[in-house]
Amino acid sequence: MKFDKNIKNYIYGELENPLSASFIDNYNPALGQVYSQIPDSDERDVHRAVKAAQRAFPTWSTIGVEKRFRILMRVADIIEQNLETFALAESMDTGKPLSLARKVDIPRAHANLRFFATSIMHFSAESHNMEKEAINFTLRSPLGVVGCISPWNLPLYLFTWKIAPALAAGNTVVAKPSEMTPMTAYLLAQACIEAGLPPGVLNIVNGFGHKAGQAIVEHDDVKAISFTGGTKTGRTIASIAAPKFKKLSLELGGKNPNIIYADCDFEKMMKTTLRSSFANQGQICLCGSRIFVERHLYPIFKEEFVKRVQKLKIGDPNSPKTDQGAVVSKAHMEKVLGYIELAKKEGGRILCGGEQKKVKGKFENGYFIKPTVIEGLAHDCRTNQEEIFGPVVTIMPFSTDKEVIKYANSTEFGLSATVWTQDITKAHSIAEQLEAGIVWVNTWMTRDLRTPFGGTKNSGVGREGGLEALRFFTEAKNVCIQF
Repeated sequence: MKFDKNIKNYIYGELENPLSASFIDNYNPALGQVYSQIPDSDERDVHRAVKAAQRAFPTWSTIGVEKRFRILMRVADIIEQNLETFALAESMDTGKPLSLARKVDIPRAHANLRFFATSIMHFSAESHNMEKEAINFTLRSPLGVVGCISPWNLPLYLFTWKIAPALAAGNTVVAKPSEMTPMTAYLLAQACIEAGLPPGVLNIVNGFGHKAGQAIVEHDDVKAISFTGGTKTGRTIASIAAPKFKKLSLELGGKNPNIIYADCDFEKMMKTTLRSSFANQGQICLCGSRIFVERHLYPIFKEEFVKRVQKLKIGDPNSPKTDQGAVVSKAHMEKVLGYIELAKKEGGRILCGGEQKKVKGKFENGYFIKPTVIEGLAHDCRTNQEEIFGPVVTIMPFSTDKEVIKYANSTEFGLSATVWTQDITKAHSIAEQLEAGIVWVNTWMTRDLRTPFGGTKNSGVGREGGLEALRFFTEAKNVCIQF
């Protein structure tokens, strides 16, 4: 298990350079420097990967769930045994604190593999008895070659979230990690080789979305696409895949409300809201970027929240004292800072942050942004409607349930929401009215892998997780036998 300055594709069990012999600079965002090169793959590499996956499919799909279970569990074990190597790679690629990668990203990655390896052992079919006439039962078969395209914010965490159920169900996979964060996918390829995953079962093609990613989506022999990323890209993928009648699972953007009532457990709420606002530099699609606080609690909340945000430590991702690392790229930093300037033009008041953070020493060229809190904006302004995906939150008061539901549901997104109240009746009522795929009450990011995950409106199509993922990656066939 080793880093390599020249990352390679993983096709039919081999690590290889792209056919173009062209490479893309891979930056360490905390340093603002290139630290490796990744393949600039194109449709030729994708075609080779698809052919490799097709070659592997007949054996992998019929090898049996127990053998698939054992191999996937071996891959998970190797990731866990090399946790520090994977965590360091994730931190270097994304700019996030090493402590976060060590506690969250990598443990969740091997948990994903174990969960779906185990789940396929218990994946049962439906049966419907028509009394004395006939019986119906459902057979579920793997689709064939499927495409999995994952984002840069939680690279290995979300990469394994897609490929694990696809492989467990008996499919073979052509996968593309983000071109900005490829290193842990490269280490995963090494883990697969060490674990004895048969050649061609998983193929990893690196490169840009408009080249390698689009080639995966367009390929006629790829039967399904599972994608996590921006809504704009998701719309493009749907426009290509839908006319080909490919199965689609799209987990897209979010602009999530955090609704805080005065009767909440204040200390628990405050600690969790700090995390739900700025975890991973706000670069999680589930972060609560719009905070609505019941009016008579609002002054107290604002004072305490700003005080705690200002105490967050920004800088060296390797330091255990660091709370906030760098955002993923210079372009993304400029985008986030651009939204802060937009907020000012829209009448927002910057309560803290609002600018780039200059870190002394070797991190002086890094892409750091001070955690930012903004108030005084209308609920329907661009800052409150568009996904920023950075360490920026807006806060505003509300007076009634009707008012806050209007604010919360006003965006084109509907991924997640958080509600803080001790009133269980109110919690049920508000949760039912929120347009979101997941609603947390008095918590945030508490995830049970058995539950369906996904969004409404422009936050996506379909559900991932649990049996929903296994159903997506299989084709159902009803068999009716007359007595």
